[in-house]
Amino acid sequence: MSEGDSVGDSVHGKPSVVYRFFSRLGQIYQSWLDKSTPYTAVRWVVTLGLSFVYMIRVYLLQGWYIVTYALGIYHLNLFIAFLSPKVDPSLMEDSEHTTLISPFVLRHAATKGILVAMICTFFEAFNVPVFWPILVMYFIMLFCITMKRQIKHMIKYRYIPFTHGKRRYKGKEDVGKTFAS
Repeated sequence: MSEGDSVGDSVHGKPSVVYRFFSRLGQIYQSWLDKSTPYTAVRWVVTLGLSFVYMIRVYLLQGWYIVTYALGIYHLNLFIAFLSPKVDPSLMEDSEHTTLISPFVLRHAATKGILVAMICTFFEAFNVPVFWPILVMYFIMLFCITMKRQIKHMIKYRYIPFTHGKRRYKGKEDVGKTFAS
């Protein structure tokens, strides 16, 4: 590769101003994410609060139903990915059933989706006129069909995507005899 061909490089081999700006912005964003890691409950409350604010905004504006429908489908896909194991149990006999995405990733992606949907409500181009009861009915049918299939899969292969605390391993039973006796 010649000088200036890499991503973010200007003609003279130094990073461009735009690249440095977005790189720094990404570092600040990651720093805030790292600082918020210990506050699990607060992060979920913020996500739920943003959801509530978004719903109130859509209700008061009486529009942006397509954006809301797309957000609902996105959240459904995130939830299915959370419930799905990394390795399909039907293909592997003794696999560890860990989820495809973690609760942190689920919450983070859901929050980003809500923020994008909120930004879309500021642009009239996204306010496509639709008969919203049909969207609600279609979403409910899609949710029920998808969750029925996912729950059947979970029951068939006996996996639960949720963990409760630290995993404990059992050792051999203590029989009370020692080697010295």
